[in-house]
Amino acid sequence: MTQPAAQDTVKATLTPDTTTDSTATQRPAASTRAGKRRRAGVENTDYAAFAVRVIRAHARRVADGDVDALADLLRLAVEVDTATQTAVTGLRTFGYSWGEIASRLGTTRQAAQQRWGKGASER
Repeated sequence: MTQPAAQDTVKATLTPDTTTDSTATQRPAASTRAGKRRRAGVENTDYAAFAVRVIRAHARRVADGDVDALADLLRLAVEVDTATQTAVTGLRTFGYSWGEIASRLGTTRQAAQQRWGKGASER
């Protein structure tokens, strides 16, 4: 049994429609940094909100008695830390300063550099 396409709201919301005319697509918006452009069509806020919902749902499942999944939840925390390290390293390679990164993370430049700077991944 297949579901009607109208009920597939997650896919419709998170997957861009590639059937549109390619001449109507917009160019990526210029970033505030000279010479750098943001990636077009990336919905980071929506994607992050989806990831948060998945992690919270997993936590509720553990809380409802699935004790074996507790280790999986801890592995997710480790993966988030690893992903953050990868993202910060990529942003630094892309040319962002520690101050710019720290302001997005709600911390100081020095704290961000100590936590995610050179040698941080070896700790």
